[in-house]
Amino acid sequence: MQHTLAFDVYGTLINTHGLTRQIASLVGDEQAAAFSQTWRDKQLEYSFRRGLMQLYAPFSVCTAEALDYTCQRFACQLSTAQREALLYGYRQLPAFDDAHTALSALKAKQVRCFAFSNGSRDAVVELLTHAQLIDLFDDVVSVEPLCSFKPNPAVYSHFLRATHSQHHRTSLISSNPFDVIGAKAAGMGAIWIKRDPQAVFDPWGILPDHELGSLHELPGLLG
Repeated sequence: MQHTLAFDVYGTLINTHGLTRQIASLVGDEQAAAFSQTWRDKQLEYSFRRGLMQLYAPFSVCTAEALDYTCQRFACQLSTAQREALLYGYRQLPAFDDAHTALSALKAKQVRCFAFSNGSRDAVVELLTHAQLIDLFDDVVSVEPLCSFKPNPAVYSHFLRATHSQHHRTSLISSNPFDVIGAKAAGMGAIWIKRDPQAVFDPWGILPDHELGSLHELPGLLG
């Protein structure tokens, strides 16, 4: 059986800080990066909390609620139009520069590649279509049918079932340490994309199989 790659989307293929310039026009250059980071941090926190509480809402709801929190945190009063513009922009975030080249090389090698995301299938398809990556995947797998989020182990089992893959022949590709650890804990392989040189991997004693500085290194790693 061929090896299967499960690509995390937000933060790995798609730049979740791709709206910083738009944010700067609302809160100023000095606060834009911190605003964007707080938005992303709260988005993930809300998904973790909802998963643990079994109080599921789509990832888009977590994103919107995180934006509302961030606006309060930074004392930024957005108009309805400004809020909707940011949320719409989140559906069309840009891809990282290495994503298309790496995925194209993997497709040429006939590696099975799937997008695997906390986002709904429709949202992820829209995002990857806008980023011109959708045709490089065999399919998109969303956690949505399980009404839970990564790193719930059931989510990784769902991916394996949906793609007819086996644990020992499947690797998650992610820039998010919690996702890498979640996949490893569920019996899958995992490769950490260390996009930020200052990023720290969680010291849980569960390590990725490989650590790469960019997706450009991935096709060579797979031979």
